[in-house]
Amino acid sequence: MAEEPTYTLTKEDVSAANQAANQSDKPTKNPISAVQSRFMSKVGHLLSAAWAIGAATLSLSASSFVFPQNLENQAHSSFYALRSKETAPKGIVILAIDDDSISLPRESYRLDPKEYSYLEPLKSFPYKREAYAQVIDKLIGAGARHVALNIVFDSTSSYGEKDDEKFASSLQRHSSQVTLAALYENTKTEQGTLDRIKKPLSIFENNQLSIGIANFPRERDGKIHRLSGSFVEELKEELKEDGLLSADITSFDRAVLQAAKINYPRPVGDRIYFYGPPDTFTIKSFWQVFEPDFWDANFQGGKIFKDKIVLIGATTTLPNDFHPVPVSRSKEMSGVEIHANAIATLMEGKAIAQGINSDIGRGSFVLCLVGGTALIIAKIKQGIKRFFLSILVATTWGGVTYVLFFYSKLVLPTAVPIIGIIGIGFSYFGVELARELLRKSQLVDIFRRYSTSHIVREILSQQEDLKDLIYQRQMEISGKILDGRYRIIKVLGAGGFSETYIAEDSKRPGNPLCVVKQLKPVNDKPAQLEVARRLFHSEAQTLEKLGKHDRIPQLLAYFEEEEEFYLVQEYIVGHPLSREMPSLRVLNERAVIQILQDLLQILAFVHANEVIHRDIKPSNIIRRASDAKLVLIDFGAVKDVTSQSKDELEQTSFTIGIGTKGYAPSEQCFGRPQYNSDIYAVGMIAIKALTGRAPHEIQTNGYGELQWIDEANVSPALAKILSKMVLNDYQHRHQSVSEVLTAITELALSRQINYSDRSPANSITLADTDIPTTPWVLPHHDDRDSTFISPEEENGEW
Repeated sequence: MAEEPTYTLTKEDVSAANQAANQSDKPTKNPISAVQSRFMSKVGHLLSAAWAIGAATLSLSASSFVFPQNLENQAHSSFYALRSKETAPKGIVILAIDDDSISLPRESYRLDPKEYSYLEPLKSFPYKREAYAQVIDKLIGAGARHVALNIVFDSTSSYGEKDDEKFASSLQRHSSQVTLAALYENTKTEQGTLDRIKKPLSIFENNQLSIGIANFPRERDGKIHRLSGSFVEELKEELKEDGLLSADITSFDRAVLQAAKINYPRPVGDRIYFYGPPDTFTIKSFWQVFEPDFWDANFQGGKIFKDKIVLIGATTTLPNDFHPVPVSRSKEMSGVEIHANAIATLMEGKAIAQGINSDIGRGSFVLCLVGGTALIIAKIKQGIKRFFLSILVATTWGGVTYVLFFYSKLVLPTAVPIIGIIGIGFSYFGVELARELLRKSQLVDIFRRYSTSHIVREILSQQEDLKDLIYQRQMEISGKILDGRYRIIKVLGAGGFSETYIAEDSKRPGNPLCVVKQLKPVNDKPAQLEVARRLFHSEAQTLEKLGKHDRIPQLLAYFEEEEEFYLVQEYIVGHPLSREMPSLRVLNERAVIQILQDLLQILAFVHANEVIHRDIKPSNIIRRASDAKLVLIDFGAVKDVTSQSKDELEQTSFTIGIGTKGYAPSEQCFGRPQYNSDIYAVGMIAIKALTGRAPHEIQTNGYGELQWIDEANVSPALAKILSKMVLNDYQHRHQSVSEVLTAITELALSRQINYSDRSPANSITLADTDIPTTPWVLPHHDDRDSTFISPEEENGEW
């Protein structure tokens, strides 16, 4: 794609520009100033520090406030959700009073009392206590190690004293192998709060029978996390002066293990290790113990209970003994299953402990963890990288605490540090987003000004919220009248220092179309504005003398309006030569020779006026629709050497290297264009036409010379001419256009072809050049500082 127009600056111009720059009050600023950038960085750092301090404060107050406790407990619940179900210890069996145990015996007994007489103790719920006595006898007889009833027998049986006596007799026989439950109740009455311990009736107690309190401490998230032993210790401390609780009373779970004579390690922690959701442990239905067929077949005559701890309790909803637990989100767990997990936790030494016991210790730990992470993240420069690093660190810490929770049985602050670390990442990300929004808002004005530029169009086309800038710019400029006569019809294109329009000349008959090019000064400083005005007049003078040629757009007018400069040029209808030379399409030699003759004839005139074009390429050459002749356009990059002597050219002239990749020779790229730099470009156009390949795709040898002949179907004579036109060293290249034109003409005459004669008999038709025969149309325009351009870009060109 063509570069912005570059003018030849004299020493006076450079001096004036430097002086104006030195007199400027402020340097040119980026879209976001350094001050703004530093301020936003400080905001990010402050927010990061606030997250670290906030996380530490939450952890410090965890024992006093519900919120941090709930966060940590929720993290532990998520750990259980991520873990797969474990195999429960085989030494524990639950004999469940489930829905079947309540309904099936009752229905069977009512159906035939004689046949199902053995179900008589289960004919209604609550059961007769005789039923529990029979079960205890049967289990102990089958070899059960211990039987624990998670049922409180604190009142007399509704079936009479004999029912209680039968149960008491069974307890007396097996007192060392049975544990009963007690329950602490806190009841609010009109007289106040009533604290009491619901213990088994004295008829059931004896010296060898163990009793334990079955309550679990409930955390502030409503779930049971800790062992019942924690509740008993807290209760002893609370009721030690009331005498309601004896010093030797213990929790139900510890009472079971002690009575079963199971040695277990002293628990380090106080949290239950849940093996899985409900139904993880082996559960058998209570009523099946009474059914002979089940006892013999399913229970193998009671062998499945041998050496096991058998827990008896309700899993039906009737006793309302269900509680939320961290291992199950949707389903509560029955009290007897919670006790099974608690007994297994103690028995296997898996109680989970707090890694840091004091609030101050937890707060300090979180401050170091989150604050240290903040310092590391602050060293990263890009906000998005900071965000992803924070996510990585937070995820890593979550993984570390997960491993410690299950494998080391330690609880460390988890949720609060993770929230703090992620908050740091979001803070930096938010600051970066704000920075981008500010940068974007500041760039919108720039994009709006150059919304018709090809490069800007590419940017805008990928930004949904900026696409309407192109339309907005069209609406802003359409209909505007310049110099009292040129009414803008359409914006054709824009570059960094110019914008081009199609306009109507209202002061000429028929309002003919013309092309108006606006040149935009870099800034409005008086000295630099004067430099721009001087360069503007220089370009206008160059176009004035070049426009006298029939195949160079004519300069119609130039003027200054509101400190902006305008050139008015001839409007030509046609299509660019690049349309005839798409990639991988090859033209025949005859067509290429005609193109060379046409271009060289124009170039001879340009050089005769001491001007170097510097941007000759297919898209800057228009085949005119009226006569199919080639027209050379885009003189915004010309170098006028009129005012410089030959010595000055050789010794002091050094301008910015501009042009198009592949068509600009090395000396031009280094800012020292020669007349035969344009010859090189014309030669490259011919080589592209013969090979179908973009110039920059052609390989070079070790001397920098192009290796193209083997890729083209070309005669040795033409190959020799073209090879000399594109030699890397301009001193060995053709030195003048007339020299090349003579060689091309002699080649054409040697074949008895007059390519310059366009009479019907000798004219090369569109069929000869394999050009599409569709009618020529008004060419599209883009951001080049030229008069006309192609609607398609050259493949691989700049």
